[in-house]
Amino acid sequence: MPKMIALNEVLISEEVLEKKFVCDLNACKGACCVEGISGAPLEKEEVDELNDILPLVKPFMSPEGIRSVEKQGVYVIDDDRELTTPLINGGECAFVYKENAIAKCAIEKAFNEGKIKFKKPISCHLYPIRIEKKNGIEKLTYHKWDLCKPACKCGAQLNVKVYQFLKEPLIRKYGPGWYRNLQYLDEKKNT
Repeated sequence: MPKMIALNEVLISEEVLEKKFVCDLNACKGACCVEGISGAPLEKEEVDELNDILPLVKPFMSPEGIRSVEKQGVYVIDDDRELTTPLINGGECAFVYKENAIAKCAIEKAFNEGKIKFKKPISCHLYPIRIEKKNGIEKLTYHKWDLCKPACKCGAQLNVKVYQFLKEPLIRKYGPGWYRNLQYLDEKKNT
């Protein structure tokens, strides 16, 4: 079990500061949005956001994804009693669309085209970091998955750590001061 470091009531696995990672969509084809047994974890406030923006996201979704959301709603409760995005027939996320055989996020596409102000669920934005919440404490862990071997190889070649690759979503979630403190912890650890 990796050692945990505390930063402002958030526990961070040392792997987040040590492992190298840069997504390589050409290699993995966005498999993290397609594989797995449940959809992307959602925070409670994200459910309302998804309901509000759904009409603006639908034009970017696949017909199967639209049918899935119309049948199940913008979230389901998985076997772990967690809120997650719905899946299409137990497979890919309902918000996936394909571009050049790569699974991409319709929510993020709507954001990139200026249609909405919500980029995508924070769990997706932070991947491969996973947030576990217990007794009011958040724990950030590095999720290892064979599908991401190309991302680990790319990260090693570019010498980019998980937390560096995920600077934008970490700042989105915890703020710029928190991220600067995380950088400082990493620098201190390496001296």
